[in-house]
Amino acid sequence: MTATLVARGLAGGYAHRTLFESLDLTVAPGDVVGVVGANGAGKSTLLRLLAGILAPQAGTVSMAPTDAFVGWLPQEHERVAGETISGYIARRTGCAEATREMDAAASALADPEPRPTGQDPADVYSRALDRWLASGAADLDDRLPIVLAELGLRLGADLAEDTPMTALSGGQAARVGLAALLLSRFDIVLLDEPTNDLDLDGLERLEAFVRGLRGGVVLVSHDREFLARCVTRVLELDLAQNANRVFGGGYDSYLAERETARRHKREDFDEFAAKKADLVGRARTQREWSSQGVRNAMKKAPDNDKIRRKASAESSEKQAQKVRQMESRINRLEEVEEPRKEWQLEFAIGSAPRSSAVVATLSAAVYRQGEFTLGPVSLQVNAGERIGITGPNGAGKTTLLRALLGRQAPDEGTAGLGASVRIGEIDQARALLAGDRPLSTSFEELLPDLSVAEVRTLLAKFGLKADHVGRPVDELSPGERTRAGLALLQATGVNLLVLDEPTNHLDLAAIEQLEQALESYQGTLLLVTHDRRMLENVTTDRHWSVDAGQVTQG
Repeated sequence: MTATLVARGLAGGYAHRTLFESLDLTVAPGDVVGVVGANGAGKSTLLRLLAGILAPQAGTVSMAPTDAFVGWLPQEHERVAGETISGYIARRTGCAEATREMDAAASALADPEPRPTGQDPADVYSRALDRWLASGAADLDDRLPIVLAELGLRLGADLAEDTPMTALSGGQAARVGLAALLLSRFDIVLLDEPTNDLDLDGLERLEAFVRGLRGGVVLVSHDREFLARCVTRVLELDLAQNANRVFGGGYDSYLAERETARRHKREDFDEFAAKKADLVGRARTQREWSSQGVRNAMKKAPDNDKIRRKASAESSEKQAQKVRQMESRINRLEEVEEPRKEWQLEFAIGSAPRSSAVVATLSAAVYRQGEFTLGPVSLQVNAGERIGITGPNGAGKTTLLRALLGRQAPDEGTAGLGASVRIGEIDQARALLAGDRPLSTSFEELLPDLSVAEVRTLLAKFGLKADHVGRPVDELSPGERTRAGLALLQATGVNLLVLDEPTNHLDLAAIEQLEQALESYQGTLLLVTHDRRMLENVTTDRHWSVDAGQVTQG
């Protein structure tokens, strides 16, 4: 089935705050709309509105046909306690809900008692059966192991359809989430950060899937290369200007058009401001001349000199008329609103004194975790080196980082960490900041040398203000937790910077700021990322490729 989604005059937000309003969007078959904007601009909120999960503050969302199948992939993989891989995929593909509806319709059809709804049970069952078939539930069990195997998740002794989702690693959960998407048969697909935690192979599969869909797609992503390869239009939610706009063309076209539009807005305002300032200045001068003329006339003219008094009055009236004309010209100026300055992350990595010449070494080191083995591996990290690390999910990249940082003892071989090494880290799980304590409390404990006011000032520079600092850390969004981690890096001097998928959940502007900060950082860098543009933009001296527990150096 092909379907069209139409949003008209849509407004969304939370509590009493409106994040966007007067939003119009039509998603036809074949459209791939990329939604971009700063963290907190309402991108995830918009997807929930389009999916019917949230009610809009204003406006409408409609589907044609009305029974079209809409699928929503949320930002973070929901791992429900007790839910198995097959149960998770059935829920995410909509097959579980379609099966429940069909079972309920079948029960109603078999019930001899008439239903008060007035609907014919046979019609209800027929619609439910059509929806069940359209969802792909009929052959889901047959397709499931094939797709999982294609993604490197072979069902066997260690992994089965009844394996709990909570028992999977982050990379495995990401691939199961991708499998759910590949197995889905939605008419409209809504994707919220689908690239998070995917390796390069997963990204290529996701891109092929999105480009091959016949139905419409609305996606939120901060992966610039993914956006450039997939989207046909871009919807920008501009929180600073309280505006939204749809740009035709792909992502790179949007960047160029947005820059041109912003430049024209600034030029229009500057022209208006200059013209208004000139007219106001001239009006002020005319008023001064008029006032001065009246004062001079009063001083010079005798009481009985009627002719001079008349001439002075006429001159003053002419000056006053010029003032009124100038003020009229000012009032007739078409007002141009000044573009509001967008909040921008200004980020620098705090530096520490240089470490020892050798930062970390592994010598024939072997690390075992269940059935997985990393090594034997022999590596050396020297002070000031910048090393990029890539590899498939589950290949051992995170284990390698733990080994280099001395957080896991080798089962064989030796490992060593140099002297005076000050480590700064953003790990994949953002585990340094977690728990039910307020953000400000967590920061004060991590940065005991800073006062409460200094902690709040630091967090505010990273867009974490009064409504964030008092909230429990676990209630912050993934992007907010990542920015808090960047704030720690700025406040703490480091000479070994370890970043494990740092772009996950960051908005585009923050990613660009992070790249700039990395260019000026002088210490040792270990960068694990699947962000292809970051790999191009950040200078590295060496490249390590991790695959199946082995490390090759490039």
